[in-house]
Amino acid sequence: MRTELLLDSEDREHKAPRRLVILGATGSIGRSTADVIEGAGGAFSVEAIAGGRDGKALAIMARRLGARFAAVSDPAAYDDLKEGLAGTGIKAAAGPESVTQAALFASDLVVAAISGAAGVEPTHAALAAGRNVALANKECLVCAGDLFMRTAAAAGTRILPMDSEYNAIFQALGTSRVDEVEEMILTASGGPFRTWSAQDIAAATPEQALAHPNWSMGPKVTIDSASLMNKGLELIEAHHIFGIPAAKLGVLVHPQSIVHGLVTFADGSVTAGMACPDMKVPIAHCLGYPARVTTAARRLDLAAIAALTFERPDLGRFPALRVAMAALQQGGSMPTVLNAANEVAVEFFLAGRIGFMDIARAVEQCCETALRQNDSATPDTVAQALAIDHISRERTRAALS
Repeated sequence: MRTELLLDSEDREHKAPRRLVILGATGSIGRSTADVIEGAGGAFSVEAIAGGRDGKALAIMARRLGARFAAVSDPAAYDDLKEGLAGTGIKAAAGPESVTQAALFASDLVVAAISGAAGVEPTHAALAAGRNVALANKECLVCAGDLFMRTAAAAGTRILPMDSEYNAIFQALGTSRVDEVEEMILTASGGPFRTWSAQDIAAATPEQALAHPNWSMGPKVTIDSASLMNKGLELIEAHHIFGIPAAKLGVLVHPQSIVHGLVTFADGSVTAGMACPDMKVPIAHCLGYPARVTTAARRLDLAAIAALTFERPDLGRFPALRVAMAALQQGGSMPTVLNAANEVAVEFFLAGRIGFMDIARAVEQCCETALRQNDSATPDTVAQALAIDHISRERTRAALS
């Protein structure tokens, strides 16, 4: 059923422009989305946008895109937002509830790109209200994947995967059924520490961890890429969005970041999703789906690249991936716990309060605590998922303080 939701080719007829809502408009995904919209020749209109703490940047983005409504989650940023929108006629609001208000604007597609657990509630509200969602927030499916897929199925809404790796899987899968799939592989660049020794990785600084060789992303996602935790989170997402067993999911390290995902079918054939590393490619695919949107993204020249290499991930040097894979196998609330603990541990690392390898240790410890205390039931509501998230954050902060 989950796969039918994603791969049903029947799509409503859209009269241009297609109406969009962008949650997380000032982040890296939001900015790239704006670039795609501006290059699409009036194919899209932006109804509402939302951001976190930067009222000035959100006002600039609202003006740039001609949005009707702009919401900032942090009430302290309201004055900056209001001042930046003075004289435009664009309505402004502040507070977490205003972000949900933005998500519920009448639209054809909601781009869900709010980083962290803050994106869970407004994204779920959009799905429940019958909005199609282009999902670039890992936490929605990691924290409450069963709930999100049930809600989408009940509302008859579509979830389009916007992250590069499982967008590549989505495209490689095409109209094939999941029961025809033998294996799905997500690729990882390996991050800045791919060739480092375990000793050197343990001594890595935040500045070194933020120096990603291929992608320009926000700090939290970049640290997750350096630890390979992001790949573990994506495995959990793929399990939910494609309805595929964990045993059929895998990871390969591919430093060129050209092949983003591979699907092996029961007949032995393999389909790869390939593109130059540019988030505008999966963004454009989701915004235009099922049609194609032209972008200025760099075109792939395989002859110029000459060689593509692959290697298996080293779970000894990158234990975060091992911990995430264990959480996927355990199921229940364990992915929710994993995500919350990881967010806190990354914050501590970026603040210089713990070492890089302490991130995985802290996450594993929090997961083990939840199992010991029998806090592993699957959350059935957003409130339950956020409660588990809150408890796990507090446990991790207490353990690291």
